[in-house]
Amino acid sequence: MGIVASQSIKNVASTYLGFLIGAINTLFLYTKFMSGEYYGMVGYMLSVAHVMMPLMAFGVHNTLVKFYSSFKTRVSVNSFLTLMILLPMLIVLPVSFIGYLSHETIGQILSSKNDLIEGYIWHIIVVAIALAYFEVFFAWAKVQMKTVFGNLMKEVFHRVGALVLLVLLYYEVINIEQFMTGLVCVYILRMLIMQLFAFSIKLPVITFKKISGLNKILKYSALIMVAGSVASILLDIDKFMLGQLLIDLENIAFYNVAVYIATVIVVPQRSMHQILMPLSAKFLNESDFDALEELYKKSSLNLLIVSGLIFLLIVSNINQFYYLIDDKYSAGVYVVILISTAKLYDSILGSNNAILFNSDYYRVILAFGVALVVVMIMLNIFLIPVLGINGAALGTFLAIVLYNSIKLFFVYRYFRILPFSTNSLKVGILILTMSFLFYFWDFSFQPIINIGLKTVVICIAYFLIVYRFNLSVDISSVINRYIKR
Repeated sequence: MGIVASQSIKNVASTYLGFLIGAINTLFLYTKFMSGEYYGMVGYMLSVAHVMMPLMAFGVHNTLVKFYSSFKTRVSVNSFLTLMILLPMLIVLPVSFIGYLSHETIGQILSSKNDLIEGYIWHIIVVAIALAYFEVFFAWAKVQMKTVFGNLMKEVFHRVGALVLLVLLYYEVINIEQFMTGLVCVYILRMLIMQLFAFSIKLPVITFKKISGLNKILKYSALIMVAGSVASILLDIDKFMLGQLLIDLENIAFYNVAVYIATVIVVPQRSMHQILMPLSAKFLNESDFDALEELYKKSSLNLLIVSGLIFLLIVSNINQFYYLIDDKYSAGVYVVILISTAKLYDSILGSNNAILFNSDYYRVILAFGVALVVVMIMLNIFLIPVLGINGAALGTFLAIVLYNSIKLFFVYRYFRILPFSTNSLKVGILILTMSFLFYFWDFSFQPIINIGLKTVVICIAYFLIVYRFNLSVDISSVINRYIKR
């Protein structure tokens, strides 16, 4: 796993840097410098834009990764890349035109319970387009096995931009409207920088020649667009529906903080995924199923160990952590636990998504994904009015667990491989045991000291057990390297 380990470690570092800056923004600056209503509006705007992103990209960011290695000649590669640049316009132009003509109508529909939403329809559309083309240019770099800079831009740049804007807002250099516009500009600038980097690696040569397997490529793009939309909806529909079903947008602010805390768990998975996608596509195109299985098992076990530790630290410290921020945000404690559990399950599937989306069987899970979106919407309609943000979390938890279980089943059915091993079971028992042990135990000190001491004790105990019983060869080798140094 040389290239995986090398780029994953760098990606993990940049991703955690991004999450650290994001944590400062999400947990402290937004909550102190902005009203709960406008903070909820920011969360709503970005969530809807992320839901729209796969549609705007027309699935190109996945299509580029899947098919790039199958083209061998210079002309065929240039023709394929030309198509990848232009294909999203099939969606971007009509959606922009409809948005221009129906701006007021769309605004009135979305703002049926919250008038604030109506003024930010164009913000949502422009951010969605910027997100889509950013992913296209990032995929352009990925197929050249260059993921580190793109991951830095994906995880750090927009958070630094938001931090700067929040400071300017606090010192009244800008007003709230200028902040919202500035946030949109940050996403546009991020996309443009990613474009320059991608083209610096491989400059596009606009070529309009016949592309072998064009129908297959277009069909894959269309279906993966729907599949990507399903995945985005599963991730962000809860915030959208909170905005529609609850009158007070402040609830989205509470939910945003809780979800952000839980999302830290998937940092290693997101970092590793950047290199797992092109490698899985390469192994599938070359029919190297032994290498595919090894990648599947190693990625799953290593992510279980690393993400499991993060899960353990979050669950063990969550009550103390909420003492450090506004008491009213502690309404999200159960949201954190539910979403954290779902995110851990998501992480331990390793390269599952990379295998499915780069294989010929991606169609199979598409129908289930669409069905699950319907189920999730129905769950939220029923649960949110009754349980509020806890209902949104429960609906998300059930949908993610069911969706991931289906994907796990289909990889096993078609490839006869599973990501789990005996060591996976041992690590799972370790995480469960330590979670129950440390959740109910605290030092009798100030919250920051409590969190720090408990974190040190958990990390030392956890890694000693993992290392002593050699639960992961890769992680043990990394520890041995540091011991030798």
